[in-house]
Amino acid sequence: MGFRLSKIYTRTGDTGETGLGDGRRVPKDHPRIEAIGEVDTLNSQLGLLLAGLAEQRHAHPGLSEVIEVLEPCQHRLFDLGGELAMPVYQALNASEVERLETVIDAWNEELGPLENFILPGGSALIAHAHICRCLARSAERRCQQLNALEPLTGVGLAYINRLSDLLFVAARLIAKRQGIAEILWQAAAKPKA
Repeated sequence: MGFRLSKIYTRTGDTGETGLGDGRRVPKDHPRIEAIGEVDTLNSQLGLLLAGLAEQRHAHPGLSEVIEVLEPCQHRLFDLGGELAMPVYQALNASEVERLETVIDAWNEELGPLENFILPGGSALIAHAHICRCLARSAERRCQQLNALEPLTGVGLAYINRLSDLLFVAARLIAKRQGIAEILWQAAAKPKA
C-alpha cells in the first residue's frame, strides 16, 4: 500500500470548509463532519481503553479476551469513518454486527441478569469503558442526525448501536474479571411526609 498522507496540512480548510471523498466541500460543522468527528473521538478513547486493558492483562488474564474483542472495533470504526467521508463507499457488513451480537450474548450469559442500574465506576478501566459507551451513543446520535438529512446506507447505524451495547457489557465484564463489585445505583431518599 502506498503512502496515504504525503502532507499533513494543506491550508484548504482554513476558510471553515473541508473536503469529502466524493469531492464535495462542506462546512466543518456539517452533520457529516460532526458524525465523522464523533466516530473519531470514540475510536481514540477506545484506543486509550485498550491501552489500559493491555497494562492490566497480566494482573487480570481474563482481560485479554476483552482486548481481542475490542481491538477489531477500532478498525471497524475507521471503516465507518470512511463510509461517512465517502458516501458511496461501503466497508462494513452485517457479519460485523453479528460478531458483536454473538459476543454480547456470550458475555451476558457469563454475567447473569442485571438486577439494578449501575454507575460508571469501580476502577479506571470500568469507568473508561463507560466513557466509550457514552461516546458510542453520541456518535450514534450524530449519525442519526446525518441520516435524517442525507440517508445512510449499509449497516453503520446498526454497528454503532451494537457497539454501545457491547461496551456496556464490556464494562460489566471488566468489573467481574477484575474482581470489583459493580456500583449499584441508590435512589435518593424520599422526603418524609
